[in-house]
Amino acid sequence: MKAHPVSESQNMTRQAFLKRMLGAGALMGGSALLGTRLWDRSVRVPGFEKTPGITLPGFQVDPSPVLPELVMAHGTDHGATISAAVDGLGGMRRFVKPGEAVLIKPNVAFDRPAALGTTTHPEALRAVAHLVWEAGASRILIADNPINSPQGCFLKSGLTAVASEMNLDIIYPEEHTFTHLSMEGDVLREWPMFYAPFHKADKVIGLAPCKDHNLCSASMTMKNWYGMLGGRRNQFHQHIHRIISDFALMVKPTLVILDGMRILQSNGPTGGRLSDVKERNTVIAGSDMVSVDSCGYEQLLGRDLAQLTYVHLAQTRGLGRADWRNSRVKEVNA
Repeated sequence: MKAHPVSESQNMTRQAFLKRMLGAGALMGGSALLGTRLWDRSVRVPGFEKTPGITLPGFQVDPSPVLPELVMAHGTDHGATISAAVDGLGGMRRFVKPGEAVLIKPNVAFDRPAALGTTTHPEALRAVAHLVWEAGASRILIADNPINSPQGCFLKSGLTAVASEMNLDIIYPEEHTFTHLSMEGDVLREWPMFYAPFHKADKVIGLAPCKDHNLCSASMTMKNWYGMLGGRRNQFHQHIHRIISDFALMVKPTLVILDGMRILQSNGPTGGRLSDVKERNTVIAGSDMVSVDSCGYEQLLGRDLAQLTYVHLAQTRGLGRADWRNSRVKEVNA
């Protein structure tokens, strides 16, 4: 059979087809190379580098060789009892210097009134803020990342009114106030954190209610820092004791105050019945939150310290002292 000659138009079509095939092959090869480079973590591909996170600085003051390390104050008046506890440690001027900005971190996790004992009591905030202003602070910040609406929680707990009355700056959690955290925790390593309040502060005071908690047995000053995490933090509940022990590594506060004037003794952390709240008329203060919580668990909640796993984990890691009785402890009456 006689062969037909190839027309010029057919030849051009074949050339175009070959060019397309070669171009597609180069694209596929480049994609495969890029995929290999992305899979190989030793190769840095622009735009895909891991973002380095922040680590919080320490906010502690120098320890005293003679002053008490932990103070238990007893009284019926919130302000007087908190003042007695702080005075027993050497006074607020030991912790706050004139001109410093101070962050007070309350527990405002739920949309609950103060009477139910689930959040930091407004009179406790008032008392601590008064001492901080007296010490010469230039600014007082308060912040938390509640489970419910932040504005609603601060309002319902009574803390918004105290902030307005005492010229305290509430920092609400917004997208731009979070920063990536990096640390070598047992569980907590890479996570978004409500960092803006810490960035603005020279000193940090944790102010937490003492209350029952259905997952970790008790929520006190260590658990209080849970409120500074962002993201889907509820996934940490399956490792609750380990994550709480990590907070002793994450935050090195200047001072922590455990409010045990009225305690949510059962059905915590949310509560809901006035009958769950018991009067203990005691405040515990110190710089070592592991010691403060260990003391609070035994002396305020009346429970066996051997059952509070997270304080023992923290002590084993050298992050604080669970055997609080071996500290310099002072007991005072307001």
